Amino acid sequence: MKLDPDSPKDLSAQIAAAIRDEIVSGKLIVDARLPSESELAEHFAVSRPTVREALKRLAAQSLIRTQRGATGGAFVNRLSFEQAYGQQITTSTLLLSMNEVSFDVACEARFTLERACAPLAAARRGAVHLDRMAFEIARQSQPTLSDEDFCASDVAFHRALVDAACNPVLSYQLAGAVEGMQPLMNMITFTARSRGAIIALHARIMAAITARNATAADAALIELADYTLTLGRDVMAARAARAAD
Repeated sequence: MKLDPDSPKDLSAQIAAAIRDEIVSGKLIVDARLPSESELAEHFAVSRPTVREALKRLAAQSLIRTQRGATGGAFVNRLSFEQAYGQQITTSTLLLSMNEVSFDVACEARFTLERACAPLAAARRGAVHLDRMAFEIARQSQPTLSDEDFCASDVAFHRALVDAACNPVLSYQLAGAVEGMQPLMNMITFTARSRGAIIALHARIMAAITARNATAADAALIELADYTLTLGRDVMAARAARAAD
């Protein structure tokens, strides 16, 4: 592990990247103890505070954990998909908000990914997934449910659909689409959309997944995508018209 003196990255970032590469390559295995701060400082020819900052970066990414005491130190962490969901969601949300991704592009991406899960969900869904979908549909039907809670339930319903594919890699990849992208889309459409229309489409999707009918699930998702896209365009057009007045 060596540092590049010509790199624009600061030293702590370079050290974190070097250690991360060792973990990804398998040279540092799960539960392996990293060298001490003083040993790392000597190896990289930097100060201990610089090493400490590098270790903080790795801990923030859940790549290492620290323990106190005589047998303590920094150890390679076993990263799970569940632990990584939050980072995926945060990254997706920031990318969308900072790069001005259009509503049409976000809608296309989200539903294309979600439709890819439908056949697997129809074939593999379990009782727990169907129960979660049914619970959210019942929740959405409550007349006193706030807009914020309806949007949260909408996200939970689609998360259950994705998880029904029983593929942790897909669930992780779609965490950003469902829990990062969908809330941003809801912020634009929630004032214009019909709760009844959303609930009816959710019920059709659940019925199709229950019957293991991937074709019907896909058809309902296409209809939901078209409805969402139309809503988004109408809202954006109305905003533009108001701004022009």
